Amino acid sequence: MSTAVSRFPHLRQDFAASLVVFLVALPLCVGVAVASGVPAELGLVTGIVGGLVTGLLPGSSLQVSGPAAGLTVLVFEAVDTYGLPALGVIVLATGLLQLAMGALRLGRWFRAISLSVVEGMLAGIGLVLIAGQLYAAAGLSAPASGVDKILGLPGAAADALGSTEALASLAVGAGTVAVMVLWRRMPGPAGAVPGALAAVLLATAVTLAFGVPVATVEVQGLLDAVQPPGADAFGGLEIGILGTIVAFTLIASAESLFSAAAVDRLHDGPRTQYNKELMAQGAGNAVCGVLGALPMTAVIVRSSANVRAGARTKASRVLHGVWLLLFAALLPSALALIPLPALAGILVHAGWKLIPFRAVAALWRGHRGEALILVVTAVSIVVVNMFEGVLIGLALSVAKTAWEASQAKLEVIDKGAGPLQVYLSGNATFLRLPKILDTLESLPQDRPVELDLTGLHHLDHACHTALKNWSERHSTPGTAPVKLTETPVATH
Repeated sequence: MSTAVSRFPHLRQDFAASLVVFLVALPLCVGVAVASGVPAELGLVTGIVGGLVTGLLPGSSLQVSGPAAGLTVLVFEAVDTYGLPALGVIVLATGLLQLAMGALRLGRWFRAISLSVVEGMLAGIGLVLIAGQLYAAAGLSAPASGVDKILGLPGAAADALGSTEALASLAVGAGTVAVMVLWRRMPGPAGAVPGALAAVLLATAVTLAFGVPVATVEVQGLLDAVQPPGADAFGGLEIGILGTIVAFTLIASAESLFSAAAVDRLHDGPRTQYNKELMAQGAGNAVCGVLGALPMTAVIVRSSANVRAGARTKASRVLHGVWLLLFAALLPSALALIPLPALAGILVHAGWKLIPFRAVAALWRGHRGEALILVVTAVSIVVVNMFEGVLIGLALSVAKTAWEASQAKLEVIDKGAGPLQVYLSGNATFLRLPKILDTLESLPQDRPVELDLTGLHHLDHACHTALKNWSERHSTPGTAPVKLTETPVATH
């Protein structure tokens, strides 16, 4: 024992933390799988791979990987469009892309993605997730698109009010959310039990004790649920699936690396090596793809629980994968007792936490442009789809940055006699060109002009060409000449 302690000095802390993470991860793995439209066991498979494969690899020492609520909407759409066999191909391709990006040292560039776009992405996912799970909590079928999910809620509420079974199902879901919210205030040892697990256990006990007529998780068995993609899955691919693969890759990578940055702020241990962490995520997703399971990301809820529970090394996240494997192998029938509205309640709670209400308020007070990008990204994801919504957010972020970087000051000095003196300073780009030309073209045609460009830090080709053309037009016969002063450094 003393030898084991000397080789693994933090084994006790890591062992205790792994049990906490396992109890947090178990209901989330099952809930994400059910909400994604795949067998519940596949969520456990992804959690197991996140512990035993990604958990062993270098990158981030304390963050935990597994199926994430942030990818639920995208996975559901992919399975609905291409079928469950294609999911393994998509996840495998995602993993290979992540491995390639990590090898090319592109991991650190994900930190350059606008935080407003990432938070808008999570908010959009949260809105669609909440709307979809409200139908599931009532035992109703949800519409396909995000907009239809939200617009259909009043009609779904009317249908639920007319059905005793739907009201009972909603009560179980609402009770689950209430327990999760209030459980953190529980005193003593009870408060140490993860709220999600306590809520599921209580919901299961109540439905069994009182015979509440609600749907429960369908169990296939671990080996039956694992369906590696065959040759048919690769042969029947459509060109449209490439966009889904790119979306999986970008969102899973961004969520994992942003989670890593957040987890690094929670502890004083080794910092995340972003390229290695991206490769670890890629290896995990490649294995998940081979097994036909859900995609994985690093998840902040399980990771923060790991840190708070006192984990010191990666042993805690590896052990949590061992406990998930033992549960899936020895107690799979226990899943069949879990009420589906309880899992819907867990995901409604998770979706709510994805919406950054405080961040929106803070941005609106200090950076309204960033707040607008966040809101537009979220709305675009709801109205269009995940991939195009993120692209819209990125495009807005780039456009805003370009506009703010293009600050040009045009000053006209008229001394009454002699030429008009015009000084242009700052960064003159095509974005400021209309305003610059409007000012120049409003100058009197009968006065000579001295246009000084030496104060410019940057002058792009479009602006340089337009200023040259204006000076030539202004210097035609019958008009006063223009003297253009510029430096080679200012012209690009």
